[in-house]
Amino acid sequence: MIPKDPAMLLSYVNMKLRDFYDDLDKMCEDLDVSRKEIEESLKTIEYHYDKEKNQFV
Repeated sequence: MIPKDPAMLLSYVNMKLRDFYDDLDKMCEDLDVSRKEIEESLKTIEYHYDKEKNQFV
């Protein structure tokens, strides 16, 4: 289960991307989570996915 709190989600997702996944789509598919829901949640704290950095910034 992924965290619901946006700040905790940010930390969790960026760690997963850094340590285990080459991109957000692969992570979402593997963890069976919605990319749209992650992006919408992190947008509330003004973070967006940077494909080049493979992290939310």
